[in-house]
Order: sequence, then C-alpha cells, then structure tokens
Amino acid sequence: MDLLVPTSLGDSRLVVDEAVDARAVLWLGHGAGGGIDAADLAALASELPRLGITVARYEQPWRVAGLKVAPRPAALDTAWLEATRRVVELAAGRPLIVGGRSAGARVACRTASTVLASGVVCLAFPLHPPGRPEKSRLTELLLPEVPVLVVQGDRDPFGSTALVTGEVAGRSGIRVVEVAGADHGMKVLKSSTMDAAAVASLVVDAVAGFVAGLVPGH
Repeated sequence: MDLLVPTSLGDSRLVVDEAVDARAVLWLGHGAGGGIDAADLAALASELPRLGITVARYEQPWRVAGLKVAPRPAALDTAWLEATRRVVELAAGRPLIVGGRSAGARVACRTASTVLASGVVCLAFPLHPPGRPEKSRLTELLLPEVPVLVVQGDRDPFGSTALVTGEVAGRSGIRVVEVAGADHGMKVLKSSTMDAAAVASLVVDAVAGFVAGLVPGH
C-alpha cells in the first residue's frame, strides 16, 4: 500500500507492507543520505509481515519533492508528527513501534513519547558526526522512556558498536546489537565473515525479537 500523506511541509509518503494478522506496527523513517529503499529498511519490510508485524516506511516531504538535502531536524520532526494520525489509524489499536535508520532513528527517539510508541528501533544511530566525537547526540538516544534497540555496525564512522555500547552502559532499557564489519550503511567488506544477506538476516532477527518482547502473548 502506497499512501500520500499531506503535511505543512508538503506531501510525505507511507509505503506499507501489511501483515495478514498484524500484532504490531513498525513505523520507520529513512536517513538524510538515502531513502526508504535502504537495504536494512527494505529487508524489514520484506520479512517482518510474515511474522505478524506490519511495516510502514515513511518518506519525508523533502524526498518526495525530489530534493537532495535534508532540512533541519525540527522540520523532520514536524513532518513525522503530522503523519502520526494516519499511522495511528493504520495501527488500529495495535502496539506502535517507531524507528528508522540514521537521521530517521534520531527523529524516532525525539518523538517517541509524543506518538505514544511502545518501543524504538535505531538502525545505525548517528551518535556523532564523522570525526567529531565531541558533538555527541547521546541525549537524543536517551530520550525515549520505552525500550530501545540499537543495531550498529562496528565500523560505523558515526559511532561504532563499542562506542555506543560504552555510552549507554548502565542505562536500563537500551539494547545494542553489533553488526560485525558493517559501516554506517550496513555494508561489509569483502573480507568480512558476513555478507549482505547475513547482515539483512541479523537485522531482521534482532528487530523481530525486540518487537516480540514488547507484545505480550505473542
């Protein structure tokens, strides 16, 4: 299902892969350097519906309009929040888990409480700009008052698995899963012990397990 969702910043888009008997809805945003067809987002949309999880990938208005540069974070939050009503209708009372990759994960963290999310999925959370560890975005990652899953590559220049794990050490409710050999785009080296298919499988399994833990009785 492909839906245009009007916002004050222009039309946005929801691409929905529905589960036959959905027990939860996972709402995912894309990064600032790519769209909803990113490999990890696409893998979740392909595989989770058969596990009873409807996946709604959200394309921000700037991408729908064909622009190349993302707006400021406040604008990303505005468009996301203005699409909430449509996503809540889609959820129809089922638990709503929010998330995304990179900038989309930041949006999900900042707005989780407002949209009453049951959990947050962060794919390649950009803990800091490359080469600028002093510009930490840890405060955003700690904002959600619900469980958080972080799936992070150990070669991510925006914050390796080791760095993210160290930063959230002792914080309850945040689980970090390492993708060995992966960079910010979840791409691995040819010499890696994992290939693209294995990375996709790891991401799907981690997110499916996280959602299962949030939905009692399933």
